[in-house]
Amino acid sequence: MGILNFEKLPVSTLIGSDSKTFERVMEGVEVEKQYRSKIRTTRLVRKLLSPFYNINTRRYNTLPEREYPAPVFIIGHWRSGTTFVHNVLTQDKQFGYCTTYQTVFPHLMLWGYRLFRTIVKFFMPSTRATDKMELGVDIPQEEEIALSNMTPMAHYHFLSFPQRIDHYRDHCLLMNNTTAEERDEFKAALRKLVRTSLEVQHKEVFLSKNPPHTARIKTILEMWPDAKFIYLVRNPYTVIKSTRDFFGKTTRSTTLQHFDEEGFEEQVLKTYKALYDSYERDKSLIPEGNLIEIRFEEFEADPVENARKIYEKLRLGDFEAVRPAMEKYAGTKRGFKKNRYQYDPHTVELVEKWCGEALHKWDYHL
Repeated sequence: MGILNFEKLPVSTLIGSDSKTFERVMEGVEVEKQYRSKIRTTRLVRKLLSPFYNINTRRYNTLPEREYPAPVFIIGHWRSGTTFVHNVLTQDKQFGYCTTYQTVFPHLMLWGYRLFRTIVKFFMPSTRATDKMELGVDIPQEEEIALSNMTPMAHYHFLSFPQRIDHYRDHCLLMNNTTAEERDEFKAALRKLVRTSLEVQHKEVFLSKNPPHTARIKTILEMWPDAKFIYLVRNPYTVIKSTRDFFGKTTRSTTLQHFDEEGFEEQVLKTYKALYDSYERDKSLIPEGNLIEIRFEEFEADPVENARKIYEKLRLGDFEAVRPAMEKYAGTKRGFKKNRYQYDPHTVELVEKWCGEALHKWDYHL
């Protein structure tokens, strides 16, 4: 068990950022008085680590040129079951992925990895405060947290600056009104993250799990035209309620400014609709045979059989060779106690207003 409490983090989530990213994210934003000690500590740690970041950059620049297969992307709105699907599929040892450690220190992967991984393991909380799911330095994780430490073009900067959530949704999630330079910067960060993961783990195929990528299909296909996608959908009533609770708790722990919890509910709904609309608009760009859409409720009921369907549709390899590992993992999760949600009339009204298209398309009911 790590010694830190997630709900009382003494540093900002930008602790693992390079100096260029850190200064650009902080430029022109207000850090309120009660959070300034977090930034002071973050700056100090960052300065101490900067020489090691430089060594890692030099190591990255000397990596041999290699051609990797296009990644496989698990996408879908937050709380749609992407984590469980990711954990099941990463039982296949062909897949590399972003680890929890890499999300914190993406610039400390190629030199000093073992030392810093041990240090992070000592400090890291053993569970997420939001839902008590296990945390560990080597557990598969979504990339957006790592990208937040690599580029200002990451959606999760809103966790530090919730007063700018509209900006980060429009500019960094939907990539509206971005310059060619900004888009190229995002692509370079994602490409570096993927390549570094595969090099460190000695794997061939990167398996991504990152809800924000649901709105980035066009960008991803510009990078990897043969990328494959697994789209998860789940009952919007559950998703909205769970997302509101999840990000509410997370932002209270990570914010550097006043967090308007009353207005946050509408922001969650705006993001849901934006993500849904973006996916429906761009999914036709995905080559035939490279997309599978799955209800999470069906996957959860029989994860192994649904994993087989994914392998068959996307041509991911010999499923029977990995079936035993997936059966073993799925067996350990039977009986896991999930949150049970009660939907008050206010929530029902909002979901039906903002998520009506998804409710109708996927035939979800209370």
